[in-house]
Amino acid sequence: MNPELTCPSCGKECKQNVLKESGDLLVQCSLCGNIHHVPLIKEPAVITVRAVISKDQKSSVGSIELIENERCAVGDLLVAELGDDVLGVEVTGIEVGDKRRKRSIATDISTIWTREVENVVVRVSVHDGRKTLPMYSACDGEDDFIIGDIYKIDNVRFRVVQMKLRDGALMRKEGWKAYARKIKRVYAI
Repeated sequence: MNPELTCPSCGKECKQNVLKESGDLLVQCSLCGNIHHVPLIKEPAVITVRAVISKDQKSSVGSIELIENERCAVGDLLVAELGDDVLGVEVTGIEVGDKRRKRSIATDISTIWTREVENVVVRVSVHDGRKTLPMYSACDGEDDFIIGDIYKIDNVRFRVVQMKLRDGALMRKEGWKAYARKIKRVYAI
């Protein structure tokens, strides 16, 4: 490791040869030969936080790695480990002690509540004028659904007319789109 630092003697930024590592670094300037101390920058610790991961109607306990002073908030997209699997998840709740918070620093968090967003099931209600047909579409969480576009599930073709999002918003305008992971229900004809 030969970091590029500014030498206090010659004032030029250049490679510094590390002579000794302890509480700080003892380095020698490669240009002028001056020997000086440089504070050793401590890498932040990585902590493992308990995570409850929900997928459809099933929940499992896994873990999420965070940097010790990292802020975590509801809506953040993180990577969770569940056994040997690695999953993309969205934070739905944060538990600090016995209280729920919208955001917190990693070291204070006891449990992160999440839902898987890599592979999601989008609920679609197709109305044909007389009856409503409930359908389910398994798709990637980053797939777009666009109001006005035509889709096909099994042998049923439908046109999206509106979407209800998980945050409660209702989208009706032609051309508007949303990621599958954000959709609560798609209404179609």
